[in-house]
Amino acid sequence: MTNISDVYDGLRLRADFDSPWKEIIEAYFPQAMHFFFPETSALIDWERPYEFLDKEFQQIAREAEQGKRYADQLIKVWQTQGEELWLLIHVEIQGQKEDNFPKRMFTYNFRIFDRFDRPAISLAILCDPNREWRPSNYSYNYPNTRLTFEFGSIKLLDYENRFQELENSDNPFATVVMAHLKTQQTRSLPEQRKIWKFSLIRRLYDLGLGEQDIRNLYRFIDWVMILPKTLENQFWEEFKQFEQERTMRYVTTGERIGYERGKQEGKQEGKQEGEQQLILRLLQRRVGELSSELQERIKSLSLNQLENLGEALLDFTTMEDLLNWLQTNQSA
Repeated sequence: MTNISDVYDGLRLRADFDSPWKEIIEAYFPQAMHFFFPETSALIDWERPYEFLDKEFQQIAREAEQGKRYADQLIKVWQTQGEELWLLIHVEIQGQKEDNFPKRMFTYNFRIFDRFDRPAISLAILCDPNREWRPSNYSYNYPNTRLTFEFGSIKLLDYENRFQELENSDNPFATVVMAHLKTQQTRSLPEQRKIWKFSLIRRLYDLGLGEQDIRNLYRFIDWVMILPKTLENQFWEEFKQFEQERTMRYVTTGERIGYERGKQEGKQEGKQEGEQQLILRLLQRRVGELSSELQERIKSLSLNQLENLGEALLDFTTMEDLLNWLQTNQSA
């Protein structure tokens, strides 16, 4: 059984950062645009500096928005013709269809135009496993008034049939997509996930990437490809041996220290109240906001049930997963 502190090891960064997607897009923004949205990328003068407009985005974002958003970025770029252009990049991880998503994309776009008098190109990266859900527009139509708002969107699931193309690419986002797809495909298959995690990180070295690129992409892979403690320890031992053979200690010298620190901090939250709060934070990252009633149900769980939930939530992607688990296990 995976102890709650073991789950803490794998998911701690998820509570500390908005999203690994935000970090990786900031590190490789031009590559992200080339990879996902080549037509928009062609409009941009990449010789001129671009700027992430965090302050401006906070002015148009609302804390009460519904849905689970893992990264929202507002970026100012310059067109090849010399004109300023704003881009709104949204990364959406959803386990099922969300009816309000197109409206939310429109609302953000309108708020940017209304507050800053700037049109924005709105782009969505859809990471969910629902093959049928492909939002791309928001519209309404009345006799004297009509609106059609279209936004760019790509579905990571579509890259499943292009995996060899991903393997042959040196774009950082090929690695990002592979890590995401293999995480989805190895739900409830931790042994296979460990194999793929090792393979994807080893691939970074095989590509001849520099130390900082390996660290950046390692953090993303490690964040999404969570392993139970036993397999995580095995993974580290095997990877440590690999780095020694390559005489490259890019990951184990620094990232391992952070990993061990996370373990120690997890142990310090060994009391049931601390475990309850940890589980609640992790669940909100996995399935979205929890109602007060649902929070109370989780707080009523025994220590053993909390530990079981800590292990099970590694594979949750929707609120329904949590509700099903509670229905099956709460009275156990």
